[in-house]
Amino acid sequence: MQQYYQDAMAIVRRYGKPDYFITFTCNPNWKEIEENLMPQQNVDDRPDLVCRAFKLKLKALLKDLSNGVLGRMVSLFYVIEFQKRGLPHAHILMIVAPEDKLRDPEMFNWVTCAELPDPVTNPELYQIVLSCMVHRPCGVHNSNACCMKDGKCSKNFPHAFCETTTDSSNGYPIYRRRNNGRTSTCRINGEVDVIDNQWIVPYNPCLSK
Repeated sequence: MQQYYQDAMAIVRRYGKPDYFITFTCNPNWKEIEENLMPQQNVDDRPDLVCRAFKLKLKALLKDLSNGVLGRMVSLFYVIEFQKRGLPHAHILMIVAPEDKLRDPEMFNWVTCAELPDPVTNPELYQIVLSCMVHRPCGVHNSNACCMKDGKCSKNFPHAFCETTTDSSNGYPIYRRRNNGRTSTCRINGEVDVIDNQWIVPYNPCLSK
């Protein structure tokens, strides 16, 4: 791990700070996993199957990135971790060529979205976001949520509405979250709560499948 860390620092010294921080998480509902479970098995019974499917899909994602789906790649490094629920996920840092670096809000909006898609014009992506990219209500909606620390959401949800993507003082962008009336619902502790753009985890619409 120390050697990997030193390699990563050498890459940053040579090429500059990373342009993208990508999280890729195993989905236990992937058909490649569900279709290969034996009768009476659930995903917890087959960590070998989970890791194999994750590795193949991670390999496909890394190939897409190296082929320039987000711009010409200069360097990439990543680490694989396991969540508390046992699912593997990868944290990826990527540096792209100077001509492909993000320079304005429109470029940020092209690669990152923090809003519910239009369910009429893009129903498939709408369902993907609802199932995978919603931070379930916490705080006054659910004080026992696992993200709650000292009475606050450790992930800063719900985020405030924002009409345009802007820079922040810490160097991370504040993503566009328009109050456009687009909502959905979810059930927490037996009660129905409304989900809007304040609860959407940023995602890349090009890589969401």
